[in-house]
Amino acid sequence: MSLRRYLQLDVFAHRIGAGNPLAVVFDAQGLDDAAMQSFAAWMHLPETVFLLPPGPGADYRARIFTPTRELDFAGHPSVGAAWAVLDAGRVAPHRDALVQECAAGQLPVRIVHDATGPRVSVRTPRARRIERAGEDDAARLDAALRGLALADRATGALAPALWDNGVRWWLAEAGDARALREWRPDPAVLAAIADLGGDALGLAVFAAGDVPGCARTVRAFCPGDGFAEDPVTGSANAAIASALLEAGRLRAGEGYCASQGREVGRDGRVELRVDEDAAVWVGGRVQAVIRGSVEW
Repeated sequence: MSLRRYLQLDVFAHRIGAGNPLAVVFDAQGLDDAAMQSFAAWMHLPETVFLLPPGPGADYRARIFTPTRELDFAGHPSVGAAWAVLDAGRVAPHRDALVQECAAGQLPVRIVHDATGPRVSVRTPRARRIERAGEDDAARLDAALRGLALADRATGALAPALWDNGVRWWLAEAGDARALREWRPDPAVLAAIADLGGDALGLAVFAAGDVPGCARTVRAFCPGDGFAEDPVTGSANAAIASALLEAGRLRAGEGYCASQGREVGRDGRVELRVDEDAAVWVGGRVQAVIRGSVEW
């Protein structure tokens, strides 16, 4: 057995216990796909990231697993991985830019150093809206949303749609944050929505913000990976920013903070920004919770 360095982090967290937990395994060479997947399943955190030597042009390589599958990209593991290699001294401590290699390609990383430590943001893969296959899918989605009782509440202007930025999310807009926070959807209906139109991770619903300093309130549901509700979700928040950009409600050079996780005992803060090339960056603060080693 090889003893490997291990971190457990809270990502998108302004304090310990507020963000989305992430397992980080260093020096994962020697672990095959089955070993990585079995460890991620055993940890049963939303994601586990395995760090490996990079190819040319990158500072590190990350493989990202949920308890049930490998992902090409995910936001909170990407932010956490960059923070981890910086914290572990795998790169120079005052670097303000890195490059992450993952299944979605090489992604630029930016780091801002301040009195509270490094704040990390990652440029997400460019998102695209997936056209629904046909009228049958549209009718099934509408019926599923009615089953979630979304139609019984005020809804926002953005029509529900499937978006892909390295992982697929169904997005829907609620009319106000209070209704969204009080919403108790049926997990079986959520699972049915995830199966519509492709291999979606789940459904993310957003509304105008109700937390000071946060312009959006977000909830994300991914029952297929064993979590009725994800605490804080970088990829879903980035997809929402892309949808707002397409709709003309967000412009290049603008950004905002989103609140997510209070319904599951968290209080995550996700920082979104659109650069001048209309690419979406997702980031936030990271807190170390556990430092140790692992055998697997």
